[in-house]
Amino acid sequence: MLDREPLNFQRLLTHLQTLSSPISVPISSPISVPSVEAPTVTASPFSVHFFETVASTNVEVWRLLEQGAAEGVVAIAQQQQSGRGQRGRTWQSPCGGLYLSLGMTPHLPSQDAVRLTLGCAWGIAAALRQRRIPVGIKWLNDLVLEGKKLGGILTETRMQQGRIHQAVVGIGMNWSNPVPDVGINLATWVQSQPQPTVSSLEELGAIALQGAFAGYQMAKQGHSAELVACYESVFVNRGQTVNLQTSSLKEEGTGKVLGITADGALRVQYPADATTEIYLQPGTIQLGYPTPSLPLERDNHN
Repeated sequence: MLDREPLNFQRLLTHLQTLSSPISVPISSPISVPSVEAPTVTASPFSVHFFETVASTNVEVWRLLEQGAAEGVVAIAQQQQSGRGQRGRTWQSPCGGLYLSLGMTPHLPSQDAVRLTLGCAWGIAAALRQRRIPVGIKWLNDLVLEGKKLGGILTETRMQQGRIHQAVVGIGMNWSNPVPDVGINLATWVQSQPQPTVSSLEELGAIALQGAFAGYQMAKQGHSAELVACYESVFVNRGQTVNLQTSSLKEEGTGKVLGITADGALRVQYPADATTEIYLQPGTIQLGYPTPSLPLERDNHN
C-alpha cells in the first residue's frame, strides 16, 4: 500500500536509520566501467532539519552552514515557494514532492565543481535502480523515468583560495505532486508495478540522501575516468541524434551524442556520420523531452 500523505519527519528519520545497502557500479554496460563501489551510507552523516514551507531548501542549508553546521546538514521541506533550478529558473514546489538540500565541504579544486553534480546524480539514479526503478540521467542533471522527468539536482558552491570550501546540492523529485506533461510521478509509477520497491515519500527521501552522499564521496575520492564511466552507465542520451545550432558551428546540422567529458561537456559526433567530435558545454543545447528509456538490464542485480 503506497503512502501519499504529507512527508512525516519521524518516519523519514526511521528510514534513514534502517537504510544501509551499498550502491554498486553496474558491471554489464556497453562501456568499460571500472570496479568501483560507493561506500555504504547510513543515518550517521546527516543532521536533518525539517520545514513546512520555505523559499528554497538550498537557501536554508546555506544559512545553516553559515551558522556553523557541519557536512551532512540537510534541509527538507513540505513545499518550496521559490525552488531553484538551472540558469536562474524558479518554480513552485507543492506538497507531495521531495524537496531537500544537502550541505557538503568537498575541498576540491574549483575546476572540479561539476564532479559534485555528476556524482550525486549518478548516486541517486543508482540507488533507485537497485530498487528496480529504471531511472536514468538526462544531460546534465535531470533524473528521468520512462522518458519523462522524475526530478533533478542543482549544485551551488562557494570558493576559498581556489578550492570549493562549501557546496549545497538541492534535490527535487516527484512523488505524488502535480507534474507537467513532460513529468512523471514516482508514486503512480510504483503503484503500477507488480512488486513496489518504494512505499512512501519518506523512504524516497532516505534513498535520495543515501544515494547523493555515496555519489558525492565517490566523486570526491575517485578518478575522473571512474566518475565519467559511472555517470555514463545511467546516461540516457548516448546515441541520441541531436539538431545542432550553436555559435561555435559554421552551419546547422545533426550530431550523435557519444557521452560526456570529465568537466561535464557533451561529447557529440558531428556531423552524425563523421568521426569528428565536438564538445558542448551545459546550457548551450537543450536535449528536450521525451528522452530515451534506460532498461534495468544494464545494471547488475543479485
